[in-house]
Amino acid sequence: MKLATLDDGTRDGQLAVVSRDLKTAHVADGIAPSLRAALDDWAFIAPQLDALYRQLNEGKARRPFDFDPARCMAPLPRASGRVCGAAYLHHHELEHRALGRELPAAWREAPQLAWAASDGFLGPRQELVLAREEWGIDFGAELAVVSGDLAQGATPDQAHGQIRLLLLANDVTLQNLVADERAAGLGLLHAKPATAFAPVAVTPDELGEAWRGGKAALPLRVVWNGNPVGTLEAGEDMAFNFPQLLAALAGSRKVAAGTVVGAGVVANRATRRHTPGYASISTQRWQETIDGGEAVTQYLRFGDTVRIEMLDENGKSLFGAIEQTLKHPDSA
Repeated sequence: MKLATLDDGTRDGQLAVVSRDLKTAHVADGIAPSLRAALDDWAFIAPQLDALYRQLNEGKARRPFDFDPARCMAPLPRASGRVCGAAYLHHHELEHRALGRELPAAWREAPQLAWAASDGFLGPRQELVLAREEWGIDFGAELAVVSGDLAQGATPDQAHGQIRLLLLANDVTLQNLVADERAAGLGLLHAKPATAFAPVAVTPDELGEAWRGGKAALPLRVVWNGNPVGTLEAGEDMAFNFPQLLAALAGSRKVAAGTVVGAGVVANRATRRHTPGYASISTQRWQETIDGGEAVTQYLRFGDTVRIEMLDENGKSLFGAIEQTLKHPDSA
């Protein structure tokens, strides 16, 4: 299935089913008022949503309409909780090397997780409104999953069965605020403004054979001011898959339905056949520091645009695109 949330003026929006080709949609509030409500009773609600999805794709739905991503909120505007993982170790290896350090061994042995804000998510076309360029405003293309209820101590296999949906995100970081917040010892707060999500959430089966081993083996494209800066393979160089990330979260706690777990900024190592580019500016800056002693690429400036999109096995947009423009509050 492909699901979206339409902006109807409420906090949780109006649930809609979206066709596989992202061209049409159908309101689903007769089945569940919101995606949050659907996740709370997934075993009962999901088959009804799937039936409507099939009707929509077959041209048999009663009241379809043209799908417009600009009408969308984040698919899940408010989550039960949100956790950021560090599955793409190359991204973090570069950071440590640029600072003259080695990645701690613990990062390779088990998934590293951190709590993040779970409210106020941005829709796919909402402007990124921030007050100061000197904060070091950085985009971050990331995949995430939405979990069902998961018991404390759940295994990766059990976690795999509770992955309800996949999401595509722009996880923005204010890089010049990171060091001070880390030095304070309580994690990142001001350095992590609102995250934006692509318009559509998808069930894992929508990926077909590309959903294997708990990973999405599909290309991710990042375009900055109209210029392609990254074409990455999300299934490669992922040290921990989504079931492992979820099981790590459940190690000492229950995981509530509607919890979002991100895998971190996608980062590939360059090979003879593939020069991936980058999914965050910081990845590029760290590589520049390692190669030449200093970072050259600048962070986002007011008026800059970012587009993030993942393609399916047929080269079609899977989640729809995130398209954001950085604006100062006075011009937003």
